[in-house]
Amino acid sequence: MEKLLEILGQIRSDIDFTKETTLVDDGVLDSFDIVSIVSELTMEYDIDISIDDMTAENFNSAEAMHEMILRIQDED
Repeated sequence: MEKLLEILGQIRSDIDFTKETTLVDDGVLDSFDIVSIVSELTMEYDIDISIDDMTAENFNSAEAMHEMILRIQDED
């Protein structure tokens, strides 16, 4: 989780990812942010994030993103 928070902080240092739980629903993250996050997560964790995984639910919080990463890693 620490590595994820570091990645997210590099993309958007103005957001407290430890507290936010509605990043997509409230428009805190825009589509460019999501593309950047997906790109970084793909490279850092060596995972493939599918179109089906690109939901607001998976990107509304750092915890949700972490759970998605773990799930994808378990599937591989």
